[in-house]
Amino acid sequence: KIIEGCRLPVKRDLEGQNDWHLAEVLSMREIGDDCMYYVHYVDFNKRLDEWVNKDRVDLSKIQLPKKETKSLHKRSADSRSTSPEREVVVNGITLADCQPVVKKIPNKFPRKRKLVEGASEEKSIGEKRKCDAKSIYRNYINVTSFLLVYSGWYGVKSLSKELCHFFKISITFLTLVNNSKSTLVNNSRGLLEINKICQLRLEAAPRQTGSMTVHVNEDKVSRIKNINCIEVGKYRLKPWYFSPYPIELTKYPVVYLCEWCLKYVKSMTCLQRHLAKCQLRYPPGNEIYRKSSISFFEIDGRKNKSYAQNLCLLAKCFLDHKTLYYDTDPFLFYVMTEYDSKGFHLVGYFSKEKESTEDYNVACILTLPPHQRKGFGKLLIEFSYALSRIEGKAGTPEKPLSDLGLLSYRSYWTNTILSMIIGLKPEPGQEKPQITINEICEKTCVKKEDVISTLQHLNLINYYKGQYIIVLSDDVIEGHKRSMSKRKMRIDIRCLHWTPKDWSKRGKW
Repeated sequence: KIIEGCRLPVKRDLEGQNDWHLAEVLSMREIGDDCMYYVHYVDFNKRLDEWVNKDRVDLSKIQLPKKETKSLHKRSADSRSTSPEREVVVNGITLADCQPVVKKIPNKFPRKRKLVEGASEEKSIGEKRKCDAKSIYRNYINVTSFLLVYSGWYGVKSLSKELCHFFKISITFLTLVNNSKSTLVNNSRGLLEINKICQLRLEAAPRQTGSMTVHVNEDKVSRIKNINCIEVGKYRLKPWYFSPYPIELTKYPVVYLCEWCLKYVKSMTCLQRHLAKCQLRYPPGNEIYRKSSISFFEIDGRKNKSYAQNLCLLAKCFLDHKTLYYDTDPFLFYVMTEYDSKGFHLVGYFSKEKESTEDYNVACILTLPPHQRKGFGKLLIEFSYALSRIEGKAGTPEKPLSDLGLLSYRSYWTNTILSMIIGLKPEPGQEKPQITINEICEKTCVKKEDVISTLQHLNLINYYKGQYIIVLSDDVIEGHKRSMSKRKMRIDIRCLHWTPKDWSKRGKW
């Protein structure tokens, strides 16, 4: 019998070939005498999830779900969306081994007691110090394990300043105890490794969750697509993921959106009535760029809250990690449109924090499916870095990036960095041109981490005679030329009319 959570082979029609793939049953529903199953294909993206009938499943190879244990369990990041419930292992020790010690903490100032005959006062003081050190170690392990899991799940930024301050003090204090007590070091297996990892998380690790992408426990509802089809202008789009549109709309086969203000309605009749009243023919913001038929509009999430929220709801249909939709006040939205005789039609957008301490220049970025694979994605990315160039600082997108987003960004970084390196000329008296990573960052406005990861991905960095060199093979150069020849659309900085604002000096966003 098929139950929720079981796994079994499901037949998929891929380019005319029927292949069987292992899938997990997430939900079931009965339609008349037939039963439909909502399945997720293991090791495939969630956008491929779908409803199937009995004819497409193989009941002879069913795998029943295992009972979930109360301990922390590990989920696959490839087959399911990321969940904070993971088992953290440090030097062979799981955090489950670091359970809180339910013991009374020894009093810091114990009462005076008579010494036992034959026992010296020095021995008594040494035992007290040893007892206090062990208690500190137990409490430190409990706090360390909690903060390590907490910072791993929700990002270091989620930790309060008080906790971070206390944590740093505890690390410093315990290091002194370790240096003075060799027995304590011998008994603290893996403690130094935990110290190093925690210090890295508190000081050097960048935030892995963007301000518009927070990790939440994945519930049963959000794992299932709730909208069958969306009609925007002349396009009908099939959503990839769950989007929190009003539940009343989920029972209709098609949800209709006004392509100008993105208001959602349940029928074509309602849409026609709305279009008769809607006066917009372009996004409600300032047009800051126009070249040929491409325009960019800057929209304030506080001043145009309704449009920004509707845009986020539409974007959630195609972005898996996006989980904030209504709190749009701290964000700016840069909407790319294509102009014709009817108006400015939505192509894609990216959002950006008004104040970002990590110099993030993109929070969420999306090109609508009908306009993908046409160069608009790279144009959006190039525009975000053009804004960073005017601001005079390097930028980077918020993490995590989707699979398609990572491909687009890596392609843009590759083209930008290689174009700059190939164009270098040696200085007088030098045989070959020289450049540093910091100089690449300054010229391209790409963050240092992204530059290094791109060079490593391309295997361009080599160690030769005591120094690092960049080696460009003929294949890399030819591939770069082919890639650049396909980029027909580029951002012309002369057509950009924009002045950055210092939002930290404003009382309100």
